Amino acid sequence: MKKMIVFFVIIALGIAITYQLKDKKQKVVVPNYSSIRVSTADVREIIDTTGEVSALNRVEIKPSVSGRVDRLLVNEGDTVRKGQVLAYLSSSDRVAILDAVRANPDEKLSDWENTYKATPVISPMNGKIILRNVVEGQTISTNDILFALADELIVLASVDEADIGKVKVGQKAEITLDAYKDDVVSGKVFQILEEGKNVSNVITYYVKIRPVKTPPFFKSLMTANIDITVTEKKAAVVIPWDSINENSQGQTYVLVGDNMNPDKHIIKTGILDGDNIEVVSGLSAGDEILVKDENFKLNTTKDETKGFLQMTPNKKRKSGKEILNNAPKKS
Repeated sequence: MKKMIVFFVIIALGIAITYQLKDKKQKVVVPNYSSIRVSTADVREIIDTTGEVSALNRVEIKPSVSGRVDRLLVNEGDTVRKGQVLAYLSSSDRVAILDAVRANPDEKLSDWENTYKATPVISPMNGKIILRNVVEGQTISTNDILFALADELIVLASVDEADIGKVKVGQKAEITLDAYKDDVVSGKVFQILEEGKNVSNVITYYVKIRPVKTPPFFKSLMTANIDITVTEKKAAVVIPWDSINENSQGQTYVLVGDNMNPDKHIIKTGILDGDNIEVVSGLSAGDEILVKDENFKLNTTKDETKGFLQMTPNKKRKSGKEILNNAPKKS
């Protein structure tokens, strides 16, 4: 009797497992697609990098004589012109004489001050005082820095070796400072330095960018985030970047036609701009393509997912072809 019970239990379990496996086998997961219309939009390819506010020409002003600072006529942030007097100094000899006169109440100090004139400190160029390094009454030597003067403030951007070939003089740039995130400053590339620098085993090159109008809040050494526009197009034909695929021959395609049995349509892509990618050829504005629904998660075998690229937009925007070349190939 016990053997019969065990036998029937085994039979029941076998039937249950068989139906479960059959049910799983018959369950076919069909991708869900939405039909979207190809549109037009302005697109641009950018190089996204960082840098700092820097003086185009920075001059450190040192005293011509050792002695003492008598008077300071300018402060940090003041704009000065070439030839303007910035300060007056007393040489060591003048300091000794005037101190001796001050100690003698019978002497008239103004007579001695007129006889032994103070030494003026003259601005060598037009610019802004970005550093005042002394105070009145301070004893100085000829090695001390009195002031630092900048003729204009620019942005010095660091661009890595892989991107420097795309940067050209005259390209537009957008500058945002960490301290003023809501203020976007327009600028233009005006010089690309020839010598690179090894930073953590990555070769970088410095690019000088001049603001169209230097804002008053620019200060030397402020951290800047820069978008350099490499290329841009107006009213380009665009589609969502995640709607493109690549076949085994390396051709880029989109899906068109019926949701249950879509066809592959070969296209050529260009600039990737955020969530959109330019279509150079193969589609026109108004055409319809199929895009996989965001909420759909493919739960099939490897062969059933063949052809779809799992791509994530890079911080540095590149052309659609570059992204496809860097994406994992599927056999």
